[in-house]
Amino acid sequence: MTTRERIPMPDVHSYDGPPLAEVRDVLDLIGEAWSSGASWVAVPADRLPAAFFTLSTGVAGEIAQKFVNYRIGLSIVGDISRHLETSSALRAWVEECNSGHHIWFVPDTTELPSRLTPR
Repeated sequence: MTTRERIPMPDVHSYDGPPLAEVRDVLDLIGEAWSSGASWVAVPADRLPAAFFTLSTGVAGEIAQKFVNYRIGLSIVGDISRHLETSSALRAWVEECNSGHHIWFVPDTTELPSRLTPR
């Protein structure tokens, strides 16, 4: 794992390391966010394994569940349109996530402050 950089927003850590290849990598990231007091982690979409975007593999559910269990929000940052073009299930899941409070898919980190501000 590499050092995570702090985004200039309170309580959000940005992951800029190698791809999250194993559950252990995800747990390490959650542990670091937890210990630093962060309530959200922003992960570039290209740092997630390709299997994450194929819902039938269970990878997305496993990663998402870890973040929910530890009460750390997950923001997946970047363009995922190529994955959405081929999967109606993924499109539906992204819409569901974006209407919730634990996992968001955003095009870039500029959207995060407005999502984190209570309405």
